[in-house]
Amino acid sequence: MQTKHIGRRGCLAGILTLAAMAGWADVLWAAEAAATTAVRTTDFLNSIGVDSTFPDRGQPIEKTIEMVKHVGFRWVRGGIEGLTDKGPTTVQTYLDLHEKTGVRFSWGLVSGGTDLKKLIETAKPLAAADALLAFEGNNEPNNWGVSYQGEKGGGQAPSWLAVAKLQRDLYDAVKSDPELKKYPVWSITENGAERDNVGLQFLTIPEGADTLMPAGTKYADYANVHNYIYHPNAPKPMDNKTWNAADHTSACKVDGLYGNYGVTWAKKYRGYSVAELEKLPRVTTETGCQIDKNVTEDIQALNLMSIYLDQFKRGWSHTSVYLLRDRTDEGGNQTFGFYKRDYTPRKAALYLHNLTAILADNGSLREPGKLDYSIPEEPATAHDMLLQNSDGTFHLVIWGERVKGEDTVTVQLGGAHASVKVYDPTVGTEPVQTHSNIESLKLTLSDHPLIIAIPTGAGRTDR
Repeated sequence: MQTKHIGRRGCLAGILTLAAMAGWADVLWAAEAAATTAVRTTDFLNSIGVDSTFPDRGQPIEKTIEMVKHVGFRWVRGGIEGLTDKGPTTVQTYLDLHEKTGVRFSWGLVSGGTDLKKLIETAKPLAAADALLAFEGNNEPNNWGVSYQGEKGGGQAPSWLAVAKLQRDLYDAVKSDPELKKYPVWSITENGAERDNVGLQFLTIPEGADTLMPAGTKYADYANVHNYIYHPNAPKPMDNKTWNAADHTSACKVDGLYGNYGVTWAKKYRGYSVAELEKLPRVTTETGCQIDKNVTEDIQALNLMSIYLDQFKRGWSHTSVYLLRDRTDEGGNQTFGFYKRDYTPRKAALYLHNLTAILADNGSLREPGKLDYSIPEEPATAHDMLLQNSDGTFHLVIWGERVKGEDTVTVQLGGAHASVKVYDPTVGTEPVQTHSNIESLKLTLSDHPLIIAIPTGAGRTDR
């Protein structure tokens, strides 16, 4: 995505020196080159997904529509588990959710599923309705093994060959279908647990990998991870909690990209190098946190909001949080949900609703513009991302990830702006500050994002 750009205004002297040696066209080019290119706001909003239950697990579709629409989720993790022709959960259930909310679906075999024919057939009406986002392999086959073509794999079985063959065949089935081949295939999850080296730590097995499946075997277009932010290696709240969970290197202490696609966490099979992981297409189909003795409702809300920002900033194209509403079909109240069992919204739902409402954009932006902003001496617990809406408005999102304390930063806006507004999604959807004709402003950062809205006529395209 973006990289930090600390102290850019310190280049001003160099640019002025350049002005004495070259024409103004060259000077303007140098200044433009220093600016940061925005990311389409819709790309960020489209990354925001959620896991949910459906009528077969006791959650009426009308309530699901209400919750999804209010918070502003853009995609939902789905699949053939629990899906039947007569219901209560049918393909029409998903089509109704799409029609009422606009969400798309990742479409997977889910836990222990092997019915590729059903997966392909049920995906086609979703694709026809523009409701399909991607295909997904098995959910955590280390926990839910499969039986495929007379062979057991994953779970308690000694080999993962059946899992590998099923994922290979899923990929082939999608890419050989003329209607569906354009959709990406996401990998299985928890491939870091593979017991024998079947090569699932690769999207395509390279030459010389010395795996049980042959080189050239294609499994997926995107790596798929369940990087829950609380883990035995990182059990409590800490600074940069969600930022670190999105890290692609061995510095990530949770079940992240490195432990599944770099060096597998169970048997230490080698996959991609750190340099390759940095560019690897990737998604998360489960992450989140449970309210417990260490995590209050407020901490959960702050963590879940930061998760979406950090994941997108650090290269994850889509992120789904577990769970929309606390489970009622399993023992206990699991307290993972944006909503309680009685459909009461938690702070997580309120904060994320405010964030998506402040950034709301459904238009198209042909080419994002640039803004020459900087944050001198930006703290290690502060992060920033420049977004741009289809009407040209820049949204500079700056968020802190401190457990305690605050930092005061000065945001240099690269010149005077006639109107600047600051929003705080933990407060509401109205501006908390309004400024006129300013070149910089001071912000106090702690544990949540602030959004600086800078209107501009540039960048507007037909909708």
